[in-house]
Amino acid sequence: MRRVLSSLVIGGVVVGAVVGCDAESGTPVATSSAPAPLWDPCSEIPDDAIRAVGVDPATEELGIGGVHQSGWEICRWRGGDKYSVAVFSTARTVSEFEQKPGQVDFRDVTIADRTGRQFKVEGASMDLRCDVLFPAQQGVVQISIMNRASLEPEELEDPCVYAQRVGEVFVPLFPS
Repeated sequence: MRRVLSSLVIGGVVVGAVVGCDAESGTPVATSSAPAPLWDPCSEIPDDAIRAVGVDPATEELGIGGVHQSGWEICRWRGGDKYSVAVFSTARTVSEFEQKPGQVDFRDVTIADRTGRQFKVEGASMDLRCDVLFPAQQGVVQISIMNRASLEPEELEDPCVYAQRVGEVFVPLFPS
Protein backbone atom coordinates (compact mmCIF):
# COMPACT_ATOMS: atom_id res chain seq x y z
CA MET A 1 0.00 0.00 0.00
CA ARG A 2 1.39 3.39 -0.99
CA ARG A 3 0.73 6.46 1.18
CA VAL A 4 0.93 10.05 0.06
CA LEU A 5 0.99 12.97 2.48
CA SER A 6 -0.63 16.15 1.25
CA SER A 7 -1.53 19.48 2.83
CA LEU A 8 -4.31 21.92 2.12
CA VAL A 9 -4.22 25.58 3.04
CA ILE A 10 -7.70 26.85 3.84
CA GLY A 11 -8.09 30.42 5.11
CA GLY A 12 -4.52 30.46 6.34
CA VAL A 13 -4.85 27.18 8.25
CA VAL A 14 -2.85 24.17 7.19
CA VAL A 15 -4.87 20.97 7.25
CA GLY A 16 -3.05 17.73 6.62
CA ALA A 17 -4.53 14.67 5.02
CA VAL A 18 -3.15 11.18 4.66
CA VAL A 19 -4.20 9.39 1.52
CA GLY A 20 -3.74 5.66 1.13
CA CYS A 21 -5.48 2.61 -0.25
CA ASP A 22 -7.89 0.28 1.43
CA ALA A 23 -5.97 -2.99 1.93
CA GLU A 24 -8.79 -5.17 0.56
CA SER A 25 -10.26 -3.16 -2.30
CA GLY A 26 -7.38 -0.88 -3.28
CA THR A 27 -9.79 2.08 -3.13
CA PRO A 28 -8.18 5.42 -2.18
CA VAL A 29 -8.95 6.40 1.41
CA ALA A 30 -8.35 9.84 2.93
CA THR A 31 -8.13 10.58 6.62
CA SER A 32 -7.81 14.05 8.07
CA SER A 33 -5.42 15.04 10.82
CA ALA A 34 -7.57 18.09 11.61
CA PRO A 35 -8.33 18.46 15.31
CA ALA A 36 -11.67 17.29 16.65
CA PRO A 37 -14.27 20.04 16.96
CA LEU A 38 -14.29 21.95 20.23
CA TRP A 39 -17.11 21.64 22.72
CA ASP A 40 -19.49 24.56 22.13
CA PRO A 41 -20.85 26.17 25.32
CA CYS A 42 -23.51 28.16 23.43
CA SER A 43 -25.18 25.02 22.15
CA GLU A 44 -24.34 22.66 25.04
CA ILE A 45 -25.38 24.71 28.08
CA PRO A 46 -29.19 24.70 28.31
CA ASP A 47 -31.21 27.82 29.05
CA ASP A 48 -32.44 26.49 32.39
CA ALA A 49 -28.81 26.13 33.57
CA ILE A 50 -28.04 29.65 32.32
CA ARG A 51 -31.00 31.06 34.26
CA ALA A 52 -30.01 29.02 37.34
CA VAL A 53 -26.72 30.97 37.60
CA GLY A 54 -28.46 34.34 37.39
CA VAL A 55 -27.81 35.33 33.80
CA ASP A 56 -30.26 35.81 30.95
CA PRO A 57 -30.12 33.38 27.98
CA ALA A 58 -31.45 36.19 25.74
CA THR A 59 -28.18 38.13 26.29
CA GLU A 60 -26.09 35.35 24.72
CA GLU A 61 -23.06 36.62 22.81
CA LEU A 62 -20.90 34.30 20.71
CA GLY A 63 -17.17 34.91 20.41
CA ILE A 64 -15.72 38.25 21.50
CA GLY A 65 -18.04 41.11 20.63
CA GLY A 66 -19.96 38.72 18.38
CA VAL A 67 -16.82 37.77 16.42
CA HIS A 68 -15.71 34.13 16.35
CA GLN A 69 -12.15 33.60 17.60
CA SER A 70 -10.13 30.96 15.77
CA GLY A 71 -9.24 28.05 18.07
CA TRP A 72 -11.95 28.95 20.57
CA GLU A 73 -15.65 28.44 21.21
CA ILE A 74 -16.84 31.29 23.45
CA CYS A 75 -20.23 32.14 24.88
CA ARG A 76 -21.06 35.02 27.23
CA TRP A 77 -24.24 36.02 29.07
CA ARG A 78 -25.02 39.12 31.13
CA GLY A 79 -26.52 39.16 34.61
CA GLY A 80 -28.30 42.49 34.61
CA ASP A 81 -26.00 45.45 35.12
CA LYS A 82 -23.70 43.74 37.62
CA TYR A 83 -21.66 41.01 35.93
CA SER A 84 -21.22 38.67 33.01
CA VAL A 85 -20.50 34.95 32.80
CA ALA A 86 -18.45 33.55 29.94
CA VAL A 87 -17.46 30.00 29.07
CA PHE A 88 -14.48 29.40 26.80
CA SER A 89 -13.54 26.12 25.12
CA THR A 90 -10.11 25.63 23.54
CA ALA A 91 -7.51 23.01 22.67
CA ARG A 92 -4.92 24.91 24.73
CA THR A 93 -3.64 23.37 27.95
CA VAL A 94 -3.65 24.57 31.55
CA SER A 95 0.15 24.81 31.31
CA GLU A 96 -0.13 27.28 28.42
CA PHE A 97 -2.40 29.50 30.53
CA GLU A 98 0.02 29.31 33.46
CA GLN A 99 2.91 30.44 31.24
CA LYS A 100 1.08 33.41 29.75
CA PRO A 101 2.37 36.73 31.13
CA GLY A 102 -0.23 38.67 33.11
CA GLN A 103 -2.10 35.64 34.36
CA VAL A 104 -1.38 35.29 38.09
CA ASP A 105 -2.45 33.83 41.42
CA PHE A 106 -3.03 30.31 40.13
CA ARG A 107 -4.43 27.89 42.68
CA ASP A 108 -6.18 24.53 42.69
CA VAL A 109 -9.92 24.51 43.30
CA THR A 110 -12.56 21.80 43.31
CA ILE A 111 -15.97 22.64 41.92
CA ALA A 112 -18.75 20.08 41.43
CA ASP A 113 -16.25 17.33 42.32
CA ARG A 114 -13.90 18.37 39.51
CA THR A 115 -10.44 19.83 39.98
CA GLY A 116 -9.65 23.07 38.23
CA ARG A 117 -7.12 25.92 38.30
CA GLN A 118 -8.37 29.34 39.34
CA PHE A 119 -6.45 32.46 38.31
CA LYS A 120 -6.64 36.23 37.99
CA VAL A 121 -5.53 38.60 35.25
CA GLU A 122 -3.20 41.42 36.32
CA GLY A 123 -4.24 44.99 35.88
CA ALA A 124 -7.02 47.35 36.80
CA SER A 125 -9.69 44.66 36.51
CA MET A 126 -7.84 42.11 38.67
CA ASP A 127 -10.39 42.32 41.50
CA LEU A 128 -13.31 42.42 39.09
CA ARG A 129 -12.57 39.17 37.29
CA CYS A 130 -12.01 35.51 38.15
CA ASP A 131 -11.28 32.60 35.81
CA VAL A 132 -11.31 28.86 36.43
CA LEU A 133 -9.83 26.32 34.00
CA PHE A 134 -10.97 22.71 33.82
CA PRO A 135 -8.78 20.28 31.89
CA ALA A 136 -10.66 18.28 29.27
CA GLN A 137 -9.63 15.76 26.65
CA GLN A 138 -9.91 18.51 24.00
CA GLY A 139 -7.77 20.92 26.10
CA VAL A 140 -9.52 23.27 28.53
CA VAL A 141 -12.98 24.59 29.37
CA GLN A 142 -12.89 27.90 31.23
CA ILE A 143 -15.41 29.82 33.31
CA SER A 144 -14.83 33.57 33.46
CA ILE A 145 -16.75 35.93 35.76
CA MET A 146 -16.48 39.68 35.24
CA ASN A 147 -18.02 42.28 37.53
CA ARG A 148 -18.87 45.65 36.01
CA ALA A 149 -16.22 48.25 36.75
CA SER A 150 -18.85 51.00 37.10
CA LEU A 151 -20.27 49.49 40.31
CA GLU A 152 -19.40 50.75 43.75
CA PRO A 153 -17.15 48.38 45.73
CA GLU A 154 -19.97 47.54 48.18
CA GLU A 155 -22.15 46.43 45.24
CA LEU A 156 -19.56 43.95 43.98
CA GLU A 157 -19.52 40.28 44.78
CA ASP A 158 -16.20 38.45 44.89
CA PRO A 159 -16.05 37.06 41.34
CA CYS A 160 -14.29 33.88 42.54
CA VAL A 161 -17.13 33.14 44.97
CA TYR A 162 -19.56 33.63 42.12
CA ALA A 163 -17.41 31.42 39.86
CA GLN A 164 -17.81 28.62 42.43
CA ARG A 165 -21.63 28.93 42.28
CA VAL A 166 -21.67 29.07 38.48
CA GLY A 167 -19.36 26.06 38.35
CA GLU A 168 -21.67 23.96 40.52
CA VAL A 169 -24.27 24.26 37.74
CA PHE A 170 -22.08 24.39 34.61
CA VAL A 171 -19.16 22.05 35.37
CA PRO A 172 -21.26 18.85 35.26
CA LEU A 173 -22.13 19.82 31.67
CA PHE A 174 -18.49 20.21 30.59
CA PRO A 175 -16.74 17.49 28.59
CA SER A 176 -14.24 15.35 30.48
